Amino acid sequence: MKGKSVWVTGHRGMVGSALVRALSKSEDCRILTATRQEVDLKDLSAVRRWMSDNRPDVVIVAAGKVGGVLANNSFPADFLYENLAISTNLIHSSFEGKVEKLLYLGSSCIYPRLAEQPIVEESLLAGPLEPTNEGYAVAKIAGIKLCQAYRKQYGCNFISAMPTNLYGPNDNFDLASSHVMPALIRKMHAAKLADEPVTLWGTGTPKREFLHVDDMADACLFLLKNYDGFGHINIGSGVDYKISELAEMIGDVVGYRGGFNYDTTKPDGMPRKLMDGTKLAAMGWRAKIDIHEGIRKAYDWYLKNVEQTGSAPRPT
Repeated sequence: MKGKSVWVTGHRGMVGSALVRALSKSEDCRILTATRQEVDLKDLSAVRRWMSDNRPDVVIVAAGKVGGVLANNSFPADFLYENLAISTNLIHSSFEGKVEKLLYLGSSCIYPRLAEQPIVEESLLAGPLEPTNEGYAVAKIAGIKLCQAYRKQYGCNFISAMPTNLYGPNDNFDLASSHVMPALIRKMHAAKLADEPVTLWGTGTPKREFLHVDDMADACLFLLKNYDGFGHINIGSGVDYKISELAEMIGDVVGYRGGFNYDTTKPDGMPRKLMDGTKLAAMGWRAKIDIHEGIRKAYDWYLKNVEQTGSAPRPT
C-alpha cells in the first residue's frame, strides 16, 4: 500500500483506531479519516461528496453501530437500519469513485445460531440466525453480498473479512451497550472496590472466541496485501472459552475474588461461536496476542483511560 490513500471509516472506534495504529506503524501510506461531523455515513450524498473531494485508493469499512446482547435485542431497528445504510453507502460510493480496493468488516454473528463448530465460511445462510442480534447480522450479511455483487457484475476488488469477538484499546465499557469482555472488566473492577459479588447474564455455559483488536488489524492489513478472492474470510484466534471461564480469567487479572451469581432469566445468545480460521492460516497468518496478555492490556487501558477520567478518550 505504499503511497496509497487509505480511508479508515469508523476511526474513532475500537476497530478503526486499531487499523489506524497498524497502518501508521507498518505502512508508508496516507491515512484518511473523517468524523461524523465531517461526513454522515448514513447520508449517500454526503459520502459521495467526501469521496469525490478526497479520492481514496483503498477503503476499509470499519464503521457501524455495535453493541452487546442487551443493546441489539432492545434496538433491532436501529442496528439494522444504521448498519445497512452505512454499508450500502460506502460500498456503492467506492464503486462510483473507482476505489482500487475495499475491505468490508463484518461480524461472526452473521452465522446461523446452531452452525456446526468451528464455523466455516460456507456456513453463511445455512440456517436461522441468533434472534437477539438478527438485525445487526442481516445488515452485515447484506454488506458481504453487496461486495460480492459488485465484484461479480463490475469486477471491483472488494473483499470481506469476518472477525470474531474483539477487545482492546478504545473498547466500549458502557454496561448498557458493551460486549461481554469490557462489561466483565468494568463489573469486576467495581465489585472489587465495593467488595460485592458479580452477576453474570445467563448460565455462563456459552462458549466464545476472543481476539485482541491489534491482532485483528494486523490480519486486515495482511488480507489487503495478500487476498483478492470472492468469498469472505474468517479472522479469529482459534480458541474459545465458556463465559464462566472468561470471568475467572478476568477476575484473576483484576484481582476480584468475590465469586459469581448467574441471572438465568437473561438470554445466553448463541450456545457456541468459534470461527474456523483454516483459510487465513493457510495464507500464513496467525494471532500473536495470548488472551491472558490481552486481558491485562485491556484492563490497564481501562484503568488509565476510563476509570480515572469517567469516559474513554476518542482518537483525533
